[in-house]
Order: sequence, then structure tokens, then C-alpha cells
Amino acid sequence: MEFLSQCTSGGCGAKIGPNELASFLNHLPTFTDKRILVDFDSSDDAAVYQISEDTALISTVDFFSPMVDDPKTFGRIAAANAMSDVYAMGGEVLFALNLVCFPEKMDKQMLSDILYGGAEKLKEAQASLAGGHSIYDHEPKYGLAVMGRIDPQKIIRNNTAEPGDILILTKALGVGLIQAAVRGQVASKKAEQAAIDSMERLNKYAAEKMQDFAVHACTDVTGFGLLVHATEMADKHVTLVIDTEQLPLLPEAYHYAEEFLATAAGQRNRQFMAGKIDLSAVTPAFQEILFDPQTSGGLLLSVAPEQAEACLTAIKKEDPVAAIIGEVCERVTEQPLLIL
Repeated sequence: MEFLSQCTSGGCGAKIGPNELASFLNHLPTFTDKRILVDFDSSDDAAVYQISEDTALISTVDFFSPMVDDPKTFGRIAAANAMSDVYAMGGEVLFALNLVCFPEKMDKQMLSDILYGGAEKLKEAQASLAGGHSIYDHEPKYGLAVMGRIDPQKIIRNNTAEPGDILILTKALGVGLIQAAVRGQVASKKAEQAAIDSMERLNKYAAEKMQDFAVHACTDVTGFGLLVHATEMADKHVTLVIDTEQLPLLPEAYHYAEEFLATAAGQRNRQFMAGKIDLSAVTPAFQEILFDPQTSGGLLLSVAPEQAEACLTAIKKEDPVAAIIGEVCERVTEQPLLIL
């Protein structure tokens, strides 16, 4: 593992924990530009800036160190992950800029492969690569600053779920657990390949399908795991009910959870949710899956109940693992989530 062995952490599992991040952001000055329609106040997936009556720009950035041993595969995953924020808001990706950190002494062919993999995904997304910035660093890191476009009247936010909505998840969970098993050299080839296929998969296709339905809220599930992202969706107004028996799982993810192949990021997510939810009815293995950080994870949609089945059917044509995982209820307790 010459490439992966250079890294102490990788993928969205390297994110700063939600508790720590919130403490840093709370000290920043406020900004009052009325053309900024979405910023980090709601922990939304990207920023949105209105430039005309019918056009707004979506701006987002994502980068991390490798979680796989093949540089080109890493490039594809990092690019798919970076563009996901635009898709979660219902937007179209226009172009992107490369963000590169690379060790001066490492084989430069690896860097070439990373960039090629990222460019492949931009081609698939029908977006353009328009430049970038690179520096030498102790560990390789790669990602994109992405620019997208959306009609301001059609922005899908992450915290506007409505009571009665049905929850759809478009990718299977367990990426972080499988990558932990890979690092421990106990993962099967089947599980490893399934995780790679999932991480490389663009959320573009599911996002295009959701445009035809009444989607009240959407977010992509990444480093904070399903429960933290679902809590952001619940905000202070509704409670999300999630049925663990309905969760789509990657092959052997549950087994690795039973073997306690949890990640440090998963434990940070658990600490953030301490006291906010009751997990007494959930097996320890499912708890690990619920907290597991997802690199380039799927979309979590909150869909009007009368359109949920049709929306799921449309998404499953190209993302067959998509599933209904729960519903949205009126908030009657302090808990943002009920986990069955």
C-alpha cells in the first residue's frame, strides 16, 4: 500500500467533528449580503449566491486524503464527493477547480493519475475543469472547488422537511466500516469493490430524478454519518423516524460493525449525538452503521408522501439500492430522531 500508507486518515472520515466545528464557526463575524441565499447557518451543503432573478450560483469545496490505494480511483471518488453538494441542492454542476496537496518526494505519476481520475468524473458530469491550485505537503490530498447553477425558486435545502414526508436514501451505508476493514487487511474483495463502486457513483443521476417530484429537503450523507445529517434535516421543527431494518447496507458492513471496526470519525459523531437520541432499542452493530462516516455517500431525500413511491421507483432505475428508510413526523418531544 505505497500510496495509502502515506496517509494517517482518509476520505470524509477525516472531517473535523461537528461539535468542534460548531465551536469554531460560532466565533466568526456575521455577514449580511442579501444576495447570499444559503450559507453555513443551517449547516447546508453549499453556499448559494443570487446573481439575477432566475439564476443563482452554488459554490462548494471538498478535499481529503486518500481512502483507497489506487490514485486514479481516489481521484474519481474525491471528484464525485465534491460535486455531490451541488446535486443535493437540486443544482447543475458548471465547472470546477482542482485542489492538490502532494508530497514532494512521492512518485509524480501518482499525482497525474489522481488528476486524471478527477477529470474523468467531471467529464461524466458534463462539467468542465477550469484550473486549480497545488502545493507540496506531507500527505497527498485532493478535491475540487465546484461551481454550480440553480433557479433561486428551486433550491432544495437540507432542513425544510415537512410532517408526513417519506425519507429515501439513495446509496447503501457502511463505507467507513469497510475501509477500516481494508486498512486492517480483513475486508473481502467483494466488500471492498462494492464500497469503491458506491463512492465513485455520482449523485447526479438520483438528483436528476428527484427534480420531477415534490422533494421538500435533501442532503448528502458524508462524514457526519446518517444520524448527524438526519439531525440537521430535522432542525428544530420535525422528528425523523428511521427504521434500521430498512437501511440499505453494503456487503459485509454489518459484519464489520459487529467486529467493532469502527472509525475515529464515527466515535466523534457518536459523541456529538450523545443525549440527543435514544438508541437503547438499536443493536450495537446498527449503532456503528448509523454513526459511520460516508465518503461520497448518497442523498437523503424528504419527499411528499403521495409522491414517494413514484420518486423511489424513478431513482431505483439507475440506483437500485435506493430505499425508503423512514418518515417525518411533527416534533412532540425534544428528540430530533426516533430510531427503530
